[in-house]
Amino acid sequence: MLGGIIIGIIAGYAAGKIMRGGGFGCFVNLILGIIGGVLGSWLFGLLGIRASGTIGSLVTATVGAIALLWISSLFSKKH
Repeated sequence: MLGGIIIGIIAGYAAGKIMRGGGFGCFVNLILGIIGGVLGSWLFGLLGIRASGTIGSLVTATVGAIALLWISSLFSKKH
């Protein structure tokens, strides 16, 4: 449980750095990383990809956090 939270925090930080301009600040990015772990697992499951170990969990959570940041940026930008 605690390991998953720590991986989610690291993934949220990484996703905020990868999505330049797509982040919402350090704290929100960290929360999105934790939620992104769940989303990433679901997305990888749909694609039939299985990630194991710490690195696999980190990649999965980072992909999920990037997806969340991207989706949330679609709704937050003013046109």
